[in-house]
Amino acid sequence: MQIGVDLGGTKIEAIALASDGDTLIRRRVATPRQDYGATITAISDLIKDIESELGIRGSVGIGIPGAFSAATGLVKNSNSTWLLDRPLDRDLAGLLERPLRITNDANCMTVSEASNGAAAGASVVFGVIIGTGVGGGIAINGRPHIGRNAIAGEWGHSSLPWPEPDEQAGNPCYCGKRDCVETFLSGPGLARDYAALSGIKTTAAEVAERAEAGESKACLALERYENRLARGLAAVINVLDPDVIVLAGGVSNIERLYRNVPELLPRFVFSDQVTTPIVKATHGDSSGVFGAAQLWRPEELPQALADWR
Repeated sequence: MQIGVDLGGTKIEAIALASDGDTLIRRRVATPRQDYGATITAISDLIKDIESELGIRGSVGIGIPGAFSAATGLVKNSNSTWLLDRPLDRDLAGLLERPLRITNDANCMTVSEASNGAAAGASVVFGVIIGTGVGGGIAINGRPHIGRNAIAGEWGHSSLPWPEPDEQAGNPCYCGKRDCVETFLSGPGLARDYAALSGIKTTAAEVAERAEAGESKACLALERYENRLARGLAAVINVLDPDVIVLAGGVSNIERLYRNVPELLPRFVFSDQVTTPIVKATHGDSSGVFGAAQLWRPEELPQALADWR
């Protein structure tokens, strides 16, 4: 049995998968925000309750907002700030008495979609989360590529490529830099651009609805967004050249992105043709928890448990 956990800022979701991939059970609890001890206890209790109900012990993979520092072994780059500088993997392994695999939530989403989702069968997949923030992950042959510094795929904290004059205004990013891709392509970034054009403060979803209804300022905001998304993804293609790009997160539900962004890519990609498909995540907001479960292959656990003992 494979157990996956998606640790989010507001909820913790867990799933148990049978050896054939069928879902055995799913559970969600609220995340104890700003309380590290309560958070790891909630995760541990959730897993133990699932195992008690099913009467079987499983492997555990966990997706988190952030990564682990190779220098300290502690959590870094997390917008769930109560996790920062904590030995989350060691603390949870002790509570659960087994080895764990923990990685970035965008990596989990990408693994899920590469395994049995929108990018199933592709060798190299770039997964994008565009929602409150902008994240990314890489899966190679169905396994997450973490990188030497545990930041592979973090395109949201690169500068927006080929910036226009009005895109160099010094938009502050929570990472401490300015004009990161995230400041333009997140949901709040789209909403902020629309507000600058129209004077109306709203959400990214509302901007999409207004554009669908033909409102000119909303259409312009989405055209600007699509151009920026094409530039951001073109830079990824120029470096990684993935077989498929999968979009997830709230902004990924804007259907026109899948029509318009691929048509813009040839302007920016260093190639005579661009055939990279951009597709919507099959599993939606559950991609992360499915991918977390799949961080372990069933045949790997017996040896890992033996090594742990």
